Amino acid sequence: MSTHTGLQTVGQVMRQPTMIEPGAHLAAAAYVIEHRHDPALVVVTDDTHVPVAMITDAEITRAVAHRRNLENTRVSEVARTNLVPVRADATAEDAARLMVSQGVHHLPVVDDHGLVGMVDLRDLYRVSFPAP
Repeated sequence: MSTHTGLQTVGQVMRQPTMIEPGAHLAAAAYVIEHRHDPALVVVTDDTHVPVAMITDAEITRAVAHRRNLENTRVSEVARTNLVPVRADATAEDAARLMVSQGVHHLPVVDDHGLVGMVDLRDLYRVSFPAP
């Protein structure tokens, strides 16, 4: 990885998170993922935007492979609750190291008030290898 990421904070690299409620069904989650072009949705329970879980296209694919009914299965049944958050003032390089050490591709970005963004490997790649 180039040194470009070490110069920027997660807050400078992050994007707006796409959120979903835990009671939504998987078909709705798949629709949001497809139409928002966002492979990871942060599960939040109320207006405080405190992340409680995350669901990615991988969890939906796994549910389909196990023949789960996407209309009857709720996000809360398959979402990953072992969130690995990162703070907006962390460096992008620290976020990349955290992803590697925890084996995740997406990190919810939080501050003292809750969810403020999302950063993933694509975001970090863009700052590591900027277009000419």
